[in-house]
Order: sequence, then C-alpha cells, then structure tokens
Amino acid sequence: MAKRGLVYPASLLLLLLLLSCFAEISFGKVLFSSLKRTLVVTASPKEGQVLKAGEDKITVNWGLNKTFPAGTDSAYKTIKVKLCYAPISQEDRAWRKTKEDLSKDKTCQFKIVSRAYTASDQSFEWTVERYVPLATYFVRAYAYDANDDPVAYGQSTDGKKTTNLFDIKAITGRHASLDIASICFSAFSVVSLFGFFYAEKRRAKSSQQK
Repeated sequence: MAKRGLVYPASLLLLLLLLSCFAEISFGKVLFSSLKRTLVVTASPKEGQVLKAGEDKITVNWGLNKTFPAGTDSAYKTIKVKLCYAPISQEDRAWRKTKEDLSKDKTCQFKIVSRAYTASDQSFEWTVERYVPLATYFVRAYAYDANDDPVAYGQSTDGKKTTNLFDIKAITGRHASLDIASICFSAFSVVSLFGFFYAEKRRAKSSQQK
C-alpha cells in the first residue's frame, strides 16, 4: 500500500508534465519575426512633427501590399492599429521594451482602432488620447486570424524603426478650465474676506454706540 501511495503522485506529476508540454505545443508563442510584413501603413504626422496629447489628430491608412499574390490575406479577420514607441523612447525603460514573444512585447501599448479586415484600403482619424506620455512614436497595424492570433503586420516606419517618427507632447497637468476655476475661487475668497472684515467692523461700531 505504501508503494502504491508513492507511485500515484509520481504518475500524476508525469501526467501534468505531459499536459503542460502539449499545451506549450498547441498554444505556442507567436514571435514577431514569424510575421510577414504584408500590410502597407502610413500615418499623417511628418518626420519630427510634435503633436499635443488630447488635442491633435493622426490619420492612419492601411491596406494589403498589392505586390503579394492573391490569397495572401485569406486568413486575415481583424486589423488592430496601435501607437508604438520608437527605440529612442525605449532606452532604459524596461516597461517599454521590445520582445520577440508578442505576448510579452511592450512596444505598442496604445490602441488606435480595431476593425474587421477588408481587402480594400482603410483609413481612420484618431485624436491622441490625453494619457499618452511624452515620447517618440510610429504606427503599426497587426492582422489577426480567426483565433485572434497575429499573422501579419505593417508599420509606418522602416524595419529598424528610424524613419517617419513623430513626437507626442504630454499634457502638463494644468488646463484652462482648472485655471479659471482657481481664479474664481480666489476672487470669491477675497470678496468673502472683505465681507467678513466689513461685517466685523460694523458690529464693533454698533457695540460702541450702545
């Protein structure tokens, strides 16, 4: 009985190990290098242009590179367009680091748009979100299959991510509405203070007359 008690946990461990290996094979990593660059992507900002978060807009255009043979996009079901950090804004920032394993990649953290794939060229105008931090960026589009796995991509820069880059200037934290509210509050405080002194002065004068 003691021997059977020892064999059972070992068998269970072996079973779990086999299941783990099977899961790794069935749901393997998707590496960026395995994707084909079949999409042509352009973004409206000019090289070196500075955009303001929460104010300026980016127009993105994407479509299949017509030099590829017919049927190249047969597995494409969804297109997801993202704003991505350029290498210069990834230096010494582990939370923005590029990884080959796309499930761990931190290059493209900001969603611009997600749409069902169509063979015709598409366009989308996006207002830069207020939370986008100060950095240098480019735009990338991923094509996903029916299992929502990335199978192809395209980007607005070259392979080394050195061309057609643009900057986004982050919001400083002060806004006109806050400044106006602050001024109104200050003015109200001053008026209230003068009103208080005036009331106290009249009260004191009234007491003296009595």
